[in-house]
Amino acid sequence: MNKKVYVLAIAAFVVGTVELILGGILDLIAEDLHITLTKAGYFISMFSLVYAISAPILLNVTAKYERKKVYMWSLFMFMISNVISGLSHSFGMLMLGRALGAATGSLIFVLSLTMAARIVKPEYKGRAVGTITMGGSASLIVGVPLGIFIGNAAGWREVFLLIAVLTGIVMVAVGFTMGRMQPVPAVPLRKQFTALMNPQMAAIHLTTLLVLAGHLTMYAYFTPFLQETIGASSTMVTWVYVMFGIAAVAGGGMGGALSDRIHPAKAIVGVLIPFMASMAIVPFSGEMPLILCMLLLGVWGALSWTVTPVQNSLIIKSAPAEAETLISTNSGIAHAGIALGTFIGGQVIERSSVVYTGWVGAVLVLLGLLTALYAIRRREQTVRTVS
Repeated sequence: MNKKVYVLAIAAFVVGTVELILGGILDLIAEDLHITLTKAGYFISMFSLVYAISAPILLNVTAKYERKKVYMWSLFMFMISNVISGLSHSFGMLMLGRALGAATGSLIFVLSLTMAARIVKPEYKGRAVGTITMGGSASLIVGVPLGIFIGNAAGWREVFLLIAVLTGIVMVAVGFTMGRMQPVPAVPLRKQFTALMNPQMAAIHLTTLLVLAGHLTMYAYFTPFLQETIGASSTMVTWVYVMFGIAAVAGGGMGGALSDRIHPAKAIVGVLIPFMASMAIVPFSGEMPLILCMLLLGVWGALSWTVTPVQNSLIIKSAPAEAETLISTNSGIAHAGIALGTFIGGQVIERSSVVYTGWVGAVLVLLGLLTALYAIRRREQTVRTVS
């Protein structure tokens, strides 16, 4: 496989770290800026919302421009966004940095996927796309725990400044290794919206929205949750994130394998039921032996990343002709779910306690399970009609 793919995967790793790091240093930011955890959670909600909206829009706006040039400019603006975040001393300035980072980061990640697929031989396309995805998910194992460690040791601003430096290094690597790449026609926004009108697809996307919202209701506030339930120190929090990241990456692989072995319609039900149960049990972590608590958090982490590949497989099975468009919109819906879940979690904390975020999240996952069952039922009706 073309070694240039790994350069693009590193860029995906950096973007993934910026997206996911806030959950680990949210308490540091809130304390330093003298704001509540709920208000600090808006940095996550806003990032995900901008990310969800930006990718399809920016892809269409830049569709006629040479791809390496677009990629380099996106990396440059992403670097600037992290410099702004790193120099922030107010809520508004950090919000600006996060918004700019979300917009450019979404474009970088999508371009990394499409460029990787174009620079390899046809038989390596799947592996190339998988490598980029692994780059993004690897941020859970390395980037986020490292960011938490640096945040606690030196300060949260230094985390963003380090990411800016890493982005600059990626720019140099891309500049020297990647060749010019002419654009390909983009999928019109009208076609993307039309594909969502199918009731079954709408239900699948609603499942993604609800399940991601349920997950982020607790995960966005994972650090204060660990501190409250098991009295975790900053060092322990870092190691829990490492464990969670390993479980999450394993869960992503498990989701793909599960969809290959059984139909994804059955797989999604088989994943969501234990996922919902684990979220409902996690608030009792403080009353468990530590090893049992870590095992439970590992199961929750694995299942949280099993959902996306199963959902994408279900989309491919249900609508193969429009799979690329629908998977793209499903990704945007997922980030909207992240924004919604972060907001809901903040409201739970403001009105009661961070401990209850797991139970509220489990209710949202239950609603996602119901919409998944509706989507499966619509599929079965379609199959019977066709046959």
